[in-house]
Amino acid sequence: MRVLLSTWGSRGDVEPLAALAVALRELGAEARVCAPPDEEFAELLARAGVPLVPLGPSVRSVVSGPKPPTAQDAFRLAPRLVAARFETLTAAAEGCDALLATGLMPAGARDVAEKLGIRYVLACFHTLGLPSRHFRPGARPGAQSPPDETDKRVLWEQDAQRVNALYGEALNSHRAAIGLPPVDNVRDHVLTGSPWLAADPALCPAQGLTELDVVQTGAWILPDDRPLPRELEAFLDAGEPPVYVGFGSMAAHAPEGIARSAIEASRAHGRRVVLARGWAGLTPIDGADDCFVVGEVNQQALFRRVAAVVHHGGAGTTTTAARAGAPQVVVPRIADQPYWADRVAELGIGTAHQGSAPTAESLSAALAPALAPGTRDRARAVAGTIRPDGAAEAARLLLDGARQDKRPATD
Repeated sequence: MRVLLSTWGSRGDVEPLAALAVALRELGAEARVCAPPDEEFAELLARAGVPLVPLGPSVRSVVSGPKPPTAQDAFRLAPRLVAARFETLTAAAEGCDALLATGLMPAGARDVAEKLGIRYVLACFHTLGLPSRHFRPGARPGAQSPPDETDKRVLWEQDAQRVNALYGEALNSHRAAIGLPPVDNVRDHVLTGSPWLAADPALCPAQGLTELDVVQTGAWILPDDRPLPRELEAFLDAGEPPVYVGFGSMAAHAPEGIARSAIEASRAHGRRVVLARGWAGLTPIDGADDCFVVGEVNQQALFRRVAAVVHHGGAGTTTTAARAGAPQVVVPRIADQPYWADRVAELGIGTAHQGSAPTAESLSAALAPALAPGTRDRARAVAGTIRPDGAAEAARLLLDGARQDKRPATD
């Protein structure tokens, strides 16, 4: 069988698809990934032996400006991505049995699958954006009291209108061009009534939180057996476990002065620092030998060697740190990051930094409980509950569903 996996987003959207592609391959299926043409993503997929079909503009070209993207930028990007999906996915999905989409509102993916007559699955890595009984659209659980039914209905209608304004005209124009009728509600059309949740139940429980029939597979984790660089190994061996500081593919959204604040906060606790350069280009604040800078590195191995992980709260980094049993300090900025920060605090495996402008003092205060022995013990206990087989479960479900769709109808 052949499966097409599609996304447009950060590394946290691409790496899980690499994991799923590997799991599909292990079951004898052929899988390819349509993803942004960023060099980092191409290298990641190549390392996993997964073919990359470039989709849309590079993410780095969109997010790495001096300021975060504006609403006007979103209105320019949305139709561009819709057009890219119709063009790229139509060609890439030829001969496939299923198409799974994730990442930034993948309008166009279901429509290509519909035209080709193949199975379509929408997957997400958190519950934000799904209709909820407990919180408003775009808000994280626990951030506010639950809306009443009337209030919630109005808010979800407004959210649907927002998505329609971004994607509706472009989507329906392309649907008409291939002979498909228009869609009234783009958001619900993309989500379907039964989206998949590729997140671990211990970290992101979904039961009872949404009106949709969610299929929770567990997180899609790509195994990484790369050795750590020799110089990094030497740094780790030379003293007590350091604090890791990294903000991944956050560029314009990275907190101003985060490297200085994090290094000074770690030093206040007598800790050395492993600083991940990332897309924000973080650099040391001086020439002291207590700070080691890394680029692309095996986080699964590294996080088992650190005292704490200070990060932005992406789903992938949160899960990797949790699996490693590493206490976390989450400094959230956008999207699902506040949810993951709150969840880390609720589980007792770290702290959520309060406020989006961390200082050395505020980070030092957040690090104190994270570095406490009890937090380390709790983090290790939670690590033992996280399922390692989410990608394998998703691959099995995807292939079983595609086979079911191909069976002839019986009387």
